[in-house]
Amino acid sequence: ARHAGPPDGGWGWMIVAGCFLVTICTRAVTRCISIFFVEFQAYFGQDYARTAWIHSIVDCATMLCAPLGSLISNHVSCQVGIMLGGLLASTGLILSSFATSLEHLYLSLGVLTGLGFALCYSPAIAMVGKYFNKRKALAYGIAMSGSGIGTFILAPVVQLLIEQFSWRGALLILGGFVLNLCVCGALMRPISLKEDCKTAPELLEQNYVPETEKQDLKQMSISSPLIKLWPHECLCYCSWKEYDFLLMPGFMVLSVSILFMAYGCSPLFVYLVPYALSVGVSHHQAAFLMSILGVIDIIGNITFGWLTDRRCLKKHRYFCYLFAVGMDGLSCLFLPVLQSFPLLVPFSFTFGYFDGAYVTLIPVVTADAVGTPLLSSALGVVYFLHAIPYLVSPPVAGWLVDTTGSYTASFLLCGFSMIFSSALLCFARLAKKIKRTHLPSLTGNTALKQHIWTNGAIAYSVTAELDQRDVEFLAVDTNRFSNR
Repeated sequence: ARHAGPPDGGWGWMIVAGCFLVTICTRAVTRCISIFFVEFQAYFGQDYARTAWIHSIVDCATMLCAPLGSLISNHVSCQVGIMLGGLLASTGLILSSFATSLEHLYLSLGVLTGLGFALCYSPAIAMVGKYFNKRKALAYGIAMSGSGIGTFILAPVVQLLIEQFSWRGALLILGGFVLNLCVCGALMRPISLKEDCKTAPELLEQNYVPETEKQDLKQMSISSPLIKLWPHECLCYCSWKEYDFLLMPGFMVLSVSILFMAYGCSPLFVYLVPYALSVGVSHHQAAFLMSILGVIDIIGNITFGWLTDRRCLKKHRYFCYLFAVGMDGLSCLFLPVLQSFPLLVPFSFTFGYFDGAYVTLIPVVTADAVGTPLLSSALGVVYFLHAIPYLVSPPVAGWLVDTTGSYTASFLLCGFSMIFSSALLCFARLAKKIKRTHLPSLTGNTALKQHIWTNGAIAYSVTAELDQRDVEFLAVDTNRFSNR
């Protein structure tokens, strides 16, 4: 059945549960790979930089192939995509348990497992956006908290599995655990919204097709019964329009900021455990730090999701997001002076909370920027943008550790990168507000909110903010009418 809008409940809560399990099996498992870091380094006798490539390639493949996951979800089925991803990820982890070299791990644990995670992650998140509108941030908070809960539970469990069965046995067991992604895929029942299911004639009333070619398409839709039945995804124009948001200034600024944010957040999950071990913390305490980070991550997910759904903060989700990113960056700047377990615990609390906060708001801020119909494609691009920073930052941080003999430079670079990401978004929003303030003066009437003029028998109405092109078009059309 076609729904007029997102149901904000019902089966939507099962979608949230499915996405919750997807984030456990993808993001939490990826974070726990850092617990294998010391084991891999000792077994293969390699330095920090080469060993860090394993975690980098997993993250990079997950984000780099995110548009592929969105493509399969949009044009085949979200269920098929997630089930296929679960099989690939499980196969990669199982093959990794037989690795004889780091290069083997690069391919199996890095590329194959990362590709499987990519087919699951962004489609599952996009499905939550299709089922929720009014309670979207809360739904995302619950769904994305799987990353924190999974880290909290899996970090000590993985450490125990390594001690009992070695790293090979632990990877084999994780491979079986990740097969639960196939169950998650089965929960993703498709939903048909009116805004997603327009036919060619209905789209002509929207701005999907250029004005000069509307008449041709209208004639085609009248003369050909086949085109009448085509959904808009089958039209070349509308397929291209799935990625039209790439030219939106707001999305472009968000994309650049995400590059810096992703660069800053990735190395910490790789090097927190090795750093803790280097300052004299025991293995179990180091794994416990990851658990603390994970459980506080949950609190950040849910509380920030609930708070930003409140009426007082709903309009300020953008600033809540950049505040959370900035606080994470500030936490990283203080990390080099925290050299004991009692001091590292507050860091895990702070970083974990704000990490959960901004991760929850990424889909919400993206949806606010591009709209719900384009959310799946936009999330694919957003997570794709994480790929290069995720690939580069851990090895760069490892190279800095090998070169300087200290983690200080690595953590400072991460902190400044995230603070710059937050500052960029802040300046962009301030520039937009200044433009809105001065723009009405271009029309000659600062109080003018709505402009109506006529052209023959047709009346046009333009509301809300007008950009410079709208003002110029209005002036030309008014002059032409007055000269008649």
